[in-house]
Amino acid sequence: MNALTARERMLGRLRAAAPATVATTTEEIDNRIDAHYAGRKSTAPTLDERVASMQAALEASHAEVWRTTASAWPALLADKLAQAGVRRLLLAPSQAAGTALRQALPQHIEAIGFDRPIEQWKAELFNTVDAGFTVARSGIAATGTLILAPDTASPRTVSLVPPLHVALVHASTLHADLHSAARTERWRDGMPTNLVMVSGPSKTSDIQQTLAYGAHGPRQLWVVIVDDSHAGSPA
Repeated sequence: MNALTARERMLGRLRAAAPATVATTTEEIDNRIDAHYAGRKSTAPTLDERVASMQAALEASHAEVWRTTASAWPALLADKLAQAGVRRLLLAPSQAAGTALRQALPQHIEAIGFDRPIEQWKAELFNTVDAGFTVARSGIAATGTLILAPDTASPRTVSLVPPLHVALVHASTLHADLHSAARTERWRDGMPTNLVMVSGPSKTSDIQQTLAYGAHGPRQLWVVIVDDSHAGSPA
């Protein structure tokens, strides 16, 4: 008879010590989590509170944030990009937001689409593109997190490779927390191929705790929050 391994002995002790009421199925665990958050609904933040929380959390993570209207954001962003010296901007021209921004850009800023296999223009992408523009699917106010759902027109490369990531998010899509986002958007019914969650520019710290930005992605993150408060709660 083989002796128990260290792993088996450890798991045996944990099982023996576990209370009988511990949830053992996914449904039971989901119900316990839902019950926990249901108790907080009476204090759920308003839309304005979610926007304020989103902005504060992003700025605390070294991002630049502007709150504006649906009609004003293209001109605002075009002006900011020109002031920052951006010459080439990666965006999705087939999307409404991409079209609106491209039309607002000054002539010296070139708007380009991700319309070629990366192998055909990898050097150009990494060496000549100054910024990438994406539209967030939604956001998590508590942590200042953008939720991006990449697709063929706007793959995750757009938010990862250029040194400046510019993101647009609508106020009505902001959720109070991760649980609310997952439940409201019904992630369990069909997750996309991948979701990219962005809570600030890329940063890392070495063993001496020296913080550096841009080590594994964009050095800068700009976020434009479009005030569409008349749209109601997140859909």
